[in-house]
Amino acid sequence: MSEITVQAQKRQITTKSAITQMRKKGNVPGIFYSKGVEPIPIELSEISLKPLVYTSETHIVNLKIEDQEVKSILKGVQFDPVSDRIIHCDFQGISADQEIEIEVPIVLEGQAKGIKEGGILQQSIHKLTVSCLPSYIPEHITINISDLSLGKAIHVKDINIPNVKLLQNEDVIIVSVVSPKAQAETTALPGEEIKEPEVIAKGKQTEEEE
Repeated sequence: MSEITVQAQKRQITTKSAITQMRKKGNVPGIFYSKGVEPIPIELSEISLKPLVYTSETHIVNLKIEDQEVKSILKGVQFDPVSDRIIHCDFQGISADQEIEIEVPIVLEGQAKGIKEGGILQQSIHKLTVSCLPSYIPEHITINISDLSLGKAIHVKDINIPNVKLLQNEDVIIVSVVSPKAQAETTALPGEEIKEPEVIAKGKQTEEEE
């Protein structure tokens, strides 16, 4: 898998107003943590984070914290619910001989034949949580949906990746082709509460939340 180098610097635990000023300057507060190591508060530019956040691939991050460089993954990102800007990030250190849990994006390939049969493609999840050694982390998980017919679905149990363990329930549906009528039945009736999707990735608790 590809690697990206990101420059960061250590920061002192600061006040909420200081963090606000940091963000106005285009920087993002974050935390680097690793097994057996004291967490390091860091600060890095929002621009340097975008290739890691707005992508359909997973990357190993060569995180440069001043005079040291550590291999890590971007473990968590928090977004402002109004502006959708990145407001906090978490990096987790990795070791070549230790398995790690990570979310990997799903990429659909082909066109489901069920669409020509009048169905609607419905992708239920867009990432899979896996456990593997860093060297086996896939950049993305490609699923060919060409043979997916109307009324059929692809489940987690249908995915097999060498040296990679899938952690979701095997019966979870990843993608399916449903009839327009079936999709309409899943739509909330008037007066029912429709839950908005969560836009903040769960990571380590920030100083402001504490």
